[in-house]
Amino acid sequence: MNGYDPVLLSRILTGLTLTVHIIYATIGVGIPLMIAIAQWVGIRKNDMHYILLARRWTRGFVITVAVGVVTGTAIGLQLSLLWPNFMQLAGQVISLPLFMETFAFFFEAIFLGIYLYTWDRFENQKKHLLLLIPVAIGSSASAMFITMVNAFMNTPQGFELKNGELVNIDPIVAMFNPAMPTKVAHVLATAYMTSAFVLASIAAWHLWKGNRHIYHRKALHLMMKTAFIFSVASALIGDLSGKFLAEYQPEKLAAAEWHFETSSHAPLILFGALQEDGEVKYALEIPYALSILAHNHPAAVVTGLNEVPEDERPPLYIHYLFDVMVTIGVFLMVVAAAYWLGSIFRWKWTAKKWFFGLLVAGGPLAMAAIEAGWYLAEVGRQPWILRGYMKTAEGATSSAHVDTMLVLFCLLYMVLVIASATVLIRMFRRNPVERELAERANNGEVAP
Repeated sequence: MNGYDPVLLSRILTGLTLTVHIIYATIGVGIPLMIAIAQWVGIRKNDMHYILLARRWTRGFVITVAVGVVTGTAIGLQLSLLWPNFMQLAGQVISLPLFMETFAFFFEAIFLGIYLYTWDRFENQKKHLLLLIPVAIGSSASAMFITMVNAFMNTPQGFELKNGELVNIDPIVAMFNPAMPTKVAHVLATAYMTSAFVLASIAAWHLWKGNRHIYHRKALHLMMKTAFIFSVASALIGDLSGKFLAEYQPEKLAAAEWHFETSSHAPLILFGALQEDGEVKYALEIPYALSILAHNHPAAVVTGLNEVPEDERPPLYIHYLFDVMVTIGVFLMVVAAAYWLGSIFRWKWTAKKWFFGLLVAGGPLAMAAIEAGWYLAEVGRQPWILRGYMKTAEGATSSAHVDTMLVLFCLLYMVLVIASATVLIRMFRRNPVERELAERANNGEVAP
């Protein structure tokens, strides 16, 4: 077939699936904790506004979970259909964390169902809150196990390779590989951070439009404080991730930082444009920062791309992904800190419309940073699908129908995204918070 490339099409389809899934997966991991925080604050303060926050967030969360199940199933399907050689080689190793991820999801789903349908069954809200704890644990555990699979692909261990087959497999050793701690920690922290910013963005949208109801102010205040905590945590874990790359994947760090020659006192390069001759223009260089990031010492030697074979070097455009991720992360942390300090010192400008506009942008920007971070992680591993053992081209299918699959999945994702967005918007527009507060006030639950 002229011009038909199953490897390229498989990569595009897998990338598309992950792009869509990561939106719902991030929300699926982070929102349960935000619900738990709101309900706990409501119980502690005896404030039904926070209880209602948890209740309304749960309704939206259920929709995203349903879509996340479909996109997550698509990933499992595509692993077998698009990457059969990889699954044949490594399937026995990653089967345990994949099973545990499924088990964690079912654990989460069971308690989510019980939590949903027992809202009005408990006079003591503390007992109802206890049902949410397994949901939050299950969602985070699900993310942990699937991230272990990704970590294994970056630093494979727990087996021996003989005659092209993996033998003497120890799945526990494989799961707890060197990449696991920083990857799992970073995935969880950024999921919590992004979910907090998304919920804060929704509250800020109402305030930006002029609806200064106390419900929205409380939602914004709670989520911005939470977002700041997890943005700081994400930055600290990101620093540890840089040190991990310096030791275990120096080629990814070198490509992301455009560090072409092994050297000491290495500067950190931000932004800039890479010319055809290899020269970097318009960049911001921070002296010694790459050496400090990699080894905690300004004089430390950082491995350059010159020591990596040309056919094993990651694409250099991952530098731009790194810039996007870091720039957005720093911006969001500064905005969250400004809001928190503003609420303490009563700075009037933090209640201005333009500042609410920045907070509205926080949710989409946080999600964009998540996407950039995952593209950096996955593209930065190239050309390997299993680093050091199998290249991406070797793991892909040779099927003549990947293009058809790509079209069909594009249509599926389009329908899922539009349908879920439409359902969520209509759900909350038809039942505005003011009406629900009034109804509960009539029942003696909360003052409007």
